[in-house]
Amino acid sequence: MERAGRVIAKLKLPAGTISPEQLACRGWVAAVGKRIAARARAVTLRDHKLVVEVDDAVWQGHLKVLERQILDRLEEVIGPGIVQGIEYWLAVPRRLPQFAAEPDFRASLTRRDERARSGRVQARRPGNTA
Repeated sequence: MERAGRVIAKLKLPAGTISPEQLACRGWVAAVGKRIAARARAVTLRDHKLVVEVDDAVWQGHLKVLERQILDRLEEVIGPGIVQGIEYWLAVPRRLPQFAAEPDFRASLTRRDERARSGRVQARRPGNTA
């Protein structure tokens, strides 16, 4: 497999078309694979360190152990000198939109009727607000 950096160099694009940050973030999936990339996403490149957002602390620990192998693989994919280290940040939990459930008025009426039949509910008297 040919390095992405070499392929891009062969395209003879104007300088600055693809930033090192874009190259590093796009190369992350190719370097670690789809399974890891689903749990850890490359966010940005700061001072030659790739910032990776990780789903939880367990994944963060596993990736720290594999960091040297990941850096070697990134170098193969995007070329040398772009990424020299990796920072792992815990991702902010994202909540899915929640929808209100439709109220079940029939169930509440049924319960009220059952209580009335059992004598637990007293009939309302004039002036009684409860």
